[in-house]
Parts: sequence; C-alpha cells; structure tokens
Amino acid sequence: MQLAFILFKYFPYGGLQRDFLRIALTCQARGHAIRVHTLQWQGDIPPGFEVVKVPVRALSNHRRYEKFVDWVGRDLQQRSADRIVGFNKMPGLDVYFCADPCFEDKARTLRGPLYRLSGRYRHFAAYERAVFAADSHTEILMISSVQQALYVKHYATPPARLHLLPPGISADRRAPPDAAAVRADFRREFGLAEDDLLLLQIGSGFRTKGLDRSLRGLAALPPELKARTRLIAIGQDNPKPFFSLARTLGLADRVSILSGRDDIPRFLQGADLLIHPAYNENTGTVLLEAVVAGLPVLTSAACGYAHYIEEAAAGHVVPLPFEQDHLNRTLADMLADAAARRQWRASGLEWAERADIYSQSERAADIILKP
Repeated sequence: MQLAFILFKYFPYGGLQRDFLRIALTCQARGHAIRVHTLQWQGDIPPGFEVVKVPVRALSNHRRYEKFVDWVGRDLQQRSADRIVGFNKMPGLDVYFCADPCFEDKARTLRGPLYRLSGRYRHFAAYERAVFAADSHTEILMISSVQQALYVKHYATPPARLHLLPPGISADRRAPPDAAAVRADFRREFGLAEDDLLLLQIGSGFRTKGLDRSLRGLAALPPELKARTRLIAIGQDNPKPFFSLARTLGLADRVSILSGRDDIPRFLQGADLLIHPAYNENTGTVLLEAVVAGLPVLTSAACGYAHYIEEAAAGHVVPLPFEQDHLNRTLADMLADAAARRQWRASGLEWAERADIYSQSERAADIILKP
C-alpha cells in the first residue's frame, strides 16, 4: 500500500517524532511505501522515504496549520494514498496517533471562558473534534489510558475506535552486557569522580519538563551532597532562561545543558538518577528508557507513564498537587542512599525483562495496515 504519514514537524530528538519514525519504518519493513507530508524536516531521511515539505507560511501557527492541511488535502487528491496517518490532530485522517493531551479538557480546566472565544481555541478544538467526535471514522492509537478517559468524557468517542498501545521503548536503551565499562568510560570523559553524583534530565521543552524544578531541587540539597552533585539536561529548547536560573541559584558550575544528541544510552549508564518533574506529560517515554537501562527515576505524577515507576519499584513519584519541598526532600533522600539506588536498579531491570513495553510500533502497524 501507499501510506501517507502527516506531522507538522520532524526533528530527531522529539518523543512524538521518534514514535512516528519507528512506526513508519515498521510499515516500510512490511513492504509498504512511505510518503511523509511535513512543514519541517531536520536530520537524515531514511532510504525509501518520500518527504514532501509543504511550502506554506502564516503569521500564526494555527493559520499555518490550516494552510498546511489544505495543501496536503489537495496533494492527496492528485496523488492518493491507501491510508492517511496523522501524528497531529486534523481533519481527513484514517488513523491518528495520539501523543498529545486532550485540548478541550485543558481549555476548560486551565483557561478562563474568554479563551474559548479566541481563534486559536476554535482552530484546535475543531481539529480535535474532527478526530474524536462520535460520528468521525478515524481510528485512534492511544498511548495514555488517562488521556483516553478524558477524550471519551468530552467527545463520547466509541470504544471500538480507540486502541491503547503499549509503550515503544527502543532496544538500544536497555542495559548492555558491558554496562559497567560504558559507565566508567562515560564518567572519565565527563570528569566525574567515584563518589560524584550525576542527575540526568532528558526531554525537549525544558519548561514543560520541569527543568526549573530540577534546578531548585539541586540548589536545595544539603551542602555536602550538593558539592558532589552535577546535573546534565539534554533536549531541543532555548537553554538561556535555565542557565540564568542556575546562576541565580549559585549552580553555574554544577549544571550543563546540552542539545539533543544520539548517544543517550551512554548518559543513561553514566548517571546516578533520572529526574523528570514535568508539569504535564502525556506519557514520558524517557522514564521507561531509564528503567530498562537500570537508572533509578524521580518523576512527577503528571507523567502518564509515572505509574510504571511504581510498578517496577524503580524510584519515586512525587504526587499531585506538586510541591517543590516534596521533590527537594525526595531528591536528597535518593541521592544519599546508594543501597536504595542499587535496589531500584535491580528491580527495574528485572521488571523490564517481563513487561510488554517494546511492541508499540508493531501493534500500531497492525492497526494501520488492517484490511
């Protein structure tokens, strides 16, 4: 079949983008042709992919997205596809991969009533309704049971169209046989002594992922513990506000902020704790990537995958409503207790051997390609 995949932007280090690429490659491996419509593509194009960069501009994002959808619709009329698979909400999809939280729920719980009079609201509400309304025909690939319940609440989406997928964790995130050697090499490269502690935060969108909370947690550590703790944050975002906050908190020499990169497995082995106190997060794939690597996790209950940390006994989850003091105390306790970190590592690795957290792309391809 000819498959048309549609997403607004592709860059190598986004969670949605990585899910898209794995699913598209799985479909291609089953013998199907891949055409991608996008506004922007950063990075290498996989062999055999046809990437169509849609040439539209507008003053606002939502108006640009409207022009994008119109352009793609005209292109698909001229060059049809057997399946149209979207990774952003829009009309005309056969299948939608739902990586985003429910817009309608956020608009009604986090915004005032005047917001619902705006053009931005009308645009995103209409595009979400086109996918989730009871009379729509779009099949929906869900990755969060919490968000699935919210969509059903607002749209009465028929259960038969909602397909809850397992997480899709890449095999290269799993702890390798030579994990100890990888860790030793990494720590030598980054100048970490044996008793130094490394906090790791991974994820594009530092504000949403709670990097400010992590910095405040580091600043609040007891002096002896803070003196031997560093934090490395990795992701695609503007680091300047967070460098400024680090300087204000007296952490300029304790914090590094790096752009997205391809050697994340080395960081997962070299660190002592993954910290991910997100403000909101539909899933939080990095939490499971840390677990399968044997890295203990401290996260917030705002992450859709936070429950896996408790199931795997691989760290701690800060409950909602979030309290910075709670994070600070938990962070200090986890860093001070080496024996507990060894147990969280062992528990996480044991759980990763039996949990179904690797088959997302295969299950998604089954639904996309269903006759």
